[in-house]
Amino acid sequence: MNQVVLVGRLCQDPEIINKEKENQSGIITLAVNRPFKNIDGIYETDFIRCILWNNIALNTFAYCHIGDVIGIKGRLQTKNHKDEKFSMEVIAEKVTFLSSKH
Repeated sequence: MNQVVLVGRLCQDPEIINKEKENQSGIITLAVNRPFKNIDGIYETDFIRCILWNNIALNTFAYCHIGDVIGIKGRLQTKNHKDEKFSMEVIAEKVTFLSSKH
């Protein structure tokens, strides 16, 4: 099973990357705090790239801004690069708007 649930703050305003009518997509970067302290006693943060599609992308773009707390349910996807490196990103299947600073 490939399922991810995240809660975090938007690092920047959502970005629409494709405006085609049937395949609209966007990107957000979610700052998610780790639940434990590092060796220096500091909570570290992971910055997770999330891909949004169609209505999820449009609604997030319309209603969310930098600093807002959102929840995401989705799946991990591997993205292969030409130089034999790869990265992971989350494909959002559901976005929940939890709080807004505005």
